[in-house]
Amino acid sequence: MEKIFHSALKRLGLARPSTTKAVAPSTAAEVPREDLPDFSALVAEERRRIEALNTTPESSSGFEEDEDTYVGTDGEEDKQRHVSQSGPMTSDEFRMRAKDLVEYMANYLDQLSDRRVTPAVKPGYLRPRLPEDPPMQGESWDRIMLDVDLHIMTGMTHWQHPRFHAYFPAGNSYPSIMAGMLSDAIGCVGFSWAASPACTELETIVLDWLGRMVDLPKKFLPFTPGGAGGGVLQGSASECILVSLLAARLTAVRELESKSENKGIDRRMLLTKLRAYCSDEAHSSVQKAAMIALVEIRIIPVDDKYGLNSVTLAEYIQKDRDAGLVPFFVSTTLGTTGCCAFDALDEIGPVCEREGIWLHVDAAYAGNSFICPEQRHLMKGIEYASSFNLNPNKWMLVNFDCSAMWVADRVKLTDALTVDPLYLQHDYSNRSIDYRNWSIPLSRRFRSLKLWFVIRSYGVEGLQQYIREHIRLAKVFESKMREDSRFEIVHTVNTGLVCFRLKGAENSLNERLLSSINETGHLHMVPAMLKKRYTIRFCVCSPTATEEDMEHASATIKEWATVITEMDEMEDAVQELRPTNSKTESDSSLDQAGSDPDEPSDNFCVVQTTRKGSIFVPRTPFARLVSDPEYYRRLSNP
Repeated sequence: MEKIFHSALKRLGLARPSTTKAVAPSTAAEVPREDLPDFSALVAEERRRIEALNTTPESSSGFEEDEDTYVGTDGEEDKQRHVSQSGPMTSDEFRMRAKDLVEYMANYLDQLSDRRVTPAVKPGYLRPRLPEDPPMQGESWDRIMLDVDLHIMTGMTHWQHPRFHAYFPAGNSYPSIMAGMLSDAIGCVGFSWAASPACTELETIVLDWLGRMVDLPKKFLPFTPGGAGGGVLQGSASECILVSLLAARLTAVRELESKSENKGIDRRMLLTKLRAYCSDEAHSSVQKAAMIALVEIRIIPVDDKYGLNSVTLAEYIQKDRDAGLVPFFVSTTLGTTGCCAFDALDEIGPVCEREGIWLHVDAAYAGNSFICPEQRHLMKGIEYASSFNLNPNKWMLVNFDCSAMWVADRVKLTDALTVDPLYLQHDYSNRSIDYRNWSIPLSRRFRSLKLWFVIRSYGVEGLQQYIREHIRLAKVFESKMREDSRFEIVHTVNTGLVCFRLKGAENSLNERLLSSINETGHLHMVPAMLKKRYTIRFCVCSPTATEEDMEHASATIKEWATVITEMDEMEDAVQELRPTNSKTESDSSLDQAGSDPDEPSDNFCVVQTTRKGSIFVPRTPFARLVSDPEYYRRLSNP
């Protein structure tokens, strides 16, 4: 019987993955990789000893707090925790350990396909695994790395995994990693030109490069003769939206204050008149920005293409004007989070221009694709924008955090954010940029180094090839899902995101399909609610994604759809045969086996229905596989 189920696991793609190594992105020639550092054998031994702990993360970790001793899960003392006697790490030790760590990182990326995508842990898993108190004396690097592998890695969701298809990509590449290492070694805090001239000037240069790579209007570029615009690297798109809204708010308030009828009115009163706008598919950070800025925001329903259109926006604006309110800010999206829809920027732009409204464009993910000329039709109307952002840390192989933002009028932005104490002033303030006045935080990392390394290492053509390959793979996945008539593609595939659902099925069935797939830990996706329809999002995320990954994902989804729909049909059949309100003597055994819906037995489960309440159904092996992760673990680890 177990052979049958292992065969079923293999059909579903849930058998233990092969040890075939994925190829990590690199612009350099391949070099031979050595084995893990010396502690790898100890890691393997310790992992075997705490295997039970990995499957029951809420249990004790095995740490005994007295005598700084690590005790294995079998209760025997495994080894004394090494105590470093050398004090701070020396440069010689750093050279040795850094080489080991680079090997560890390279092996991690090479062997990602050998791991689960998501961890088999529950909230609170980590605390019982680690000592309650910090160590009074320094511990050895080997001991620290052992705990990383045993306790940190076992609780990681692996965003670079070839089977990770949730959210949007988290940029990653070797040049970016090395730039981060160098930036950390330099350790500068580049809040002003004087604090670090190279940090400041490189940021301006790479933003000019990137702006021209995506063909932004010249008014945004920092080196345009006589231009008022410029760019800055923020930590996230959320920060870009917030500072744009703050700049728009100050501009609007100043305009109100200039009118005679508002003389003497407190600014706080004027703020109550301001109104901002976005669609109901805009990112949640737009609403959060409005909350922080203490302004009201109108959430406008999207059209049939899931985008904001100019007609609906104009109606909302006019309604507020008639009520004596002041529209001042519109946040549009090129590539929404839910389904990567595009607002009608070329139609919305003229409305904002006519009404004197600040127009922000959030293109955090999809904006990266504009480096490809064939994608730029999606940004038609960008010339109307007052500010624009995209995230190279999403889809341009740059590690988080690195969000690029441009404004058409930099003075409006800096006026809203400048605080100028004496200790931050310097002799070159009038001849240089101080990026502390372009963002919320004062302290700033050397983010531009990552973007500079990546652009130089890959070149524009290399980055275009990477984007195009992700779009091609998304089209491959789309075509494979369209081959199965049970599925529908919910929105046009323009980038690396495909949204699909079981055609004609209730939201609950689609939700059940996704949760069952995610529970296995071998494929990971997230949902979106599009016009009240539960939709599954599949995003090509891995830098090393292949057509084989698309085939595996589509096959897995189809297999699980078969399991889920058959279970649903079985539930309907049982429901029709026996009403839930009628009880027979034979029901007593079912009650005993599954009296607590939250604690189903191995043989029975409680099926919740929307028509007649709850019924007990004998668990088929597949049903147990879907609903009970412990059962899956027993099958996959015979």
